[in-house]
This record gives sequence, C-alpha cells and structure tokens, in this order.
Amino acid sequence: MAQYRVQLSEFEGPLDLLLFFIKRDELDIYDIPIAKITNDFLDYLQYLQDLDLDVAGEFIVMAAELMQIKAQMLLPRPEGETEEELDPRAELVRRLLEYKRYKEMAEKMERMAREQGKVHFRSYVDADPKLAGNPEEDNLLSNVTLFDLIAAFRYAVDRMPRKHVHEINKPSVSLDEQIEYILNAFQDKDEATFYELVSAMTEKIRIVVTFVALLELIRQKLIAVRQVDAYGEMVIVKLPKEELV
Repeated sequence: MAQYRVQLSEFEGPLDLLLFFIKRDELDIYDIPIAKITNDFLDYLQYLQDLDLDVAGEFIVMAAELMQIKAQMLLPRPEGETEEELDPRAELVRRLLEYKRYKEMAEKMERMAREQGKVHFRSYVDADPKLAGNPEEDNLLSNVTLFDLIAAFRYAVDRMPRKHVHEINKPSVSLDEQIEYILNAFQDKDEATFYELVSAMTEKIRIVVTFVALLELIRQKLIAVRQVDAYGEMVIVKLPKEELV
C-alpha cells in the first residue's frame, strides 16, 4: 500500500509519543512505569505500521530501548548501589525533560510571533491570511496530536463489523477517492467524528485509506480537527471558505 504512505516526520516523533502517554495517563515523568509505557508504545507502533505511515528508524530504535530498559528493570540490583544510580530509566527521563523544554519553548515563541504579527504588520491586515483568519481557528488542532487521531482510528477499527468468512477479493480504493468522499461528506454539514465518517465501511483497508486521506486534508489545511474532551473522540471540522488556501 505504498501509494498511501505519509511521512511521519511531518507530524510527530517517538519522544512525542512517550510524552503523549505521560500526559494522557497523568504519569510521573520521574517515575515512568516502563512496562506499561513499553506495551503502549509497541501497540501504537503496530497501528502506525498498519496505517502504512513511514515509520522512521528512530521509532524502531525507541521501541528497542524501551524493551531493553524493561529487561534491565527486572534484573536484581547489586548490593551497595542506590536505586537512583542504577535506574535504567534515568537517561530516558533526561532526554524527555530536555525535549519537553525545547518543545514548550518553541511553542511559546510561535505564539509570541503570532501575537506580535497582529501588532506589527507591513500592509493591510485583512490581505494577510496568516493574520486575518477565523478567531476560532486557534482552538482547532490545539493540543491535538497525530496520536490523538490514531486513537480515533483505533476506536473506529475496534467497532468495525467482524467478518468470519475469508474473502479473496481485494477492495479497490484509492487515496483520491477517499479524499473526495470526506469532502463530499461536508457538503451538508460543518463537522463530524471520524467514526461517523467510516461507520458504514466494512473493509479495514477502506478505513485505513480514509484515515490517511484525513491526514492529507489536514496537511493541506482543507479541514481541521478539534477535541471536545481531553483524549476524547476527534471532531473533524470544515474550515470556512476564506481559509481554504
């Protein structure tokens, strides 16, 4: 299914996924439950591969590191050594904290740049789409990550009707077809959940391609996504026509 491949590096990386788990489950970053977070990471990695996203080697490396740390946590500690000195999670925690600081600073600088752009601009503000957007746009995609979207994909797949008959015929479905399907679904509505879009589909391949089509439309800024409740289901939102650039 290489024709549907999406570069994962354009969205999130393995440290983002670990921070997603820590925030979602309200974990202590200084005392990470390594067995749980490793299982969650491998579970999501499988979904990334099922979606045929271009999983970078760093995701595979991180999975290997987590399994190594998990194994080290099971080994008995030599006598006389403190728990802090031998904690195999220490280096991972250091990297996560450093990455988190850089990410938060980058987000802060981006917000400052947007606010400053609204004060000092070179020409008529309404002519600049970056400054004259919908005031509600800031709420779209806020705190929504690729992994939140994958959670919506998992929700839909888990509720897909189970077929017990082995079928040989391969369903014919293209990325362009599913992009058109999503856009047509918003002809008479302004928003819908991903599950509502795919609830009538019976082939997993069609749900997969529809999800990748959703990522492509987000990348093109033809639609946006918002989250009503923390880690709740994603709501797909049609952007106003003036934002379609």
